Amino acid sequence: MTKTYTNTTQTHSPVDSAAIIATDVHKWYGNHFHVLRGVSLSVKQGEVVVIMGPSGSGKSTFIRTFNALEEFQQGSIIIDGINLSHDLKNIEEIRREVGMVFQQFNLFPHLTILQNVTLAPIWVRRWPKAKAEEVALQLLERVGILEQAKKFPGQLSGGQQQRVAIARALAMQPKIMLFDEPTSALDPEMVREVLDVMRTLASEGMTMVCVTHEVGFAREVADRVVLMSDGVLVEEGTPEVFFSNPKEERTKKFLSQIL
Repeated sequence: MTKTYTNTTQTHSPVDSAAIIATDVHKWYGNHFHVLRGVSLSVKQGEVVVIMGPSGSGKSTFIRTFNALEEFQQGSIIIDGINLSHDLKNIEEIRREVGMVFQQFNLFPHLTILQNVTLAPIWVRRWPKAKAEEVALQLLERVGILEQAKKFPGQLSGGQQQRVAIARALAMQPKIMLFDEPTSALDPEMVREVLDVMRTLASEGMTMVCVTHEVGFAREVADRVVLMSDGVLVEEGTPEVFFSNPKEERTKKFLSQIL
């Protein structure tokens, strides 16, 4: 499918306080699989938005377009006032402002925990090693695993590794954090420790978009909950309304399967 990005000129809008503005976003795989079908979503600075939906609904693909890990062929995405286009400098600028935590931890197994966290600040932010290590140690303490700094990823539990992944993303001092089902690969007893870190980030005012099925987290932390299905945004609302009084039949069916 030929790319038809709209509004690809880089602009900064001081008037708009939105951290993310996605408008009529379409994505195809090849010429036939239409995975995103005109999705629009706006996220305010400091807002926590949880995206839920069945497997294959396009939710992970959608948030991966926010930092160009997935291309989109039609529509527009503005991140912190910057129009996302296929220009590499444009993409690099956005990625410096957007941290991401994945289902799998994606840590470098041959590097220590401290080295994993300092790698990007040293090579991308061009920080001196001493500064990068100072910030990294503060972040590892913040996520509760300072004592693991000299260990390697294989020596940590899954929950600990995911907390390292969060610290690594925070080391770049992003304005926005994206979470793509960060607890789905964890054993149940390890889920809470990761969600606790995410709760803390939310309480500190971090702008967050989270793809997750953790209903308790969504009820407690989200400002809005969104349902995606078959590549479209079906419904969005506050947690109270979304879980207790959804309007759409598709939402009611989904909730009946997870609650």
